[in-house]
Amino acid sequence: MLEAGQPFPDFALTDQDEKPFARKNLLGHWSVVYFYPKDNTSGCTLEAKEFTCLVDKFQEKKTLVVGVSPDSPKSHANFIAKQELGLKLLSDPEKELLQAAGVWRLKKVCGRESYGVVRSTFLLDSKGVIQQIWDKVKAKGHAEAVLAKLAELKK
Repeated sequence: MLEAGQPFPDFALTDQDEKPFARKNLLGHWSVVYFYPKDNTSGCTLEAKEFTCLVDKFQEKKTLVVGVSPDSPKSHANFIAKQELGLKLLSDPEKELLQAAGVWRLKKVCGRESYGVVRSTFLLDSKGVIQQIWDKVKAKGHAEAVLAKLAELKK
């Protein structure tokens, strides 16, 4: 797992519109990069909707919010349309960024172990340096906590 003070890993992925999006797109402003397991599941939908509800407040603070999962760009586009989301979602089917960020890990669900995305969020400054990490996130209220930390750090 990465730590605060480290640069966020380099990456080049595709967004919901099948347009390229890379680490360089995060530079020059603060960013929230949140990792989630799967489109259209209850916890992931709740988290995405909460970030969408606060996206204007993040924009006021000149902060970009980006979600990342292993789902395809088409799945992301459908998720955005169905849930009326106002976020950019990145597709990482090869799990390159998921692994580089340390969020693709062995998980235990209902007594069974398998690899998957551990819901996590990274707050980056304008130089792409990690300022705060939330690991094993509970979706409800998380976006508000991220916004509060952002406000504290940008004072």
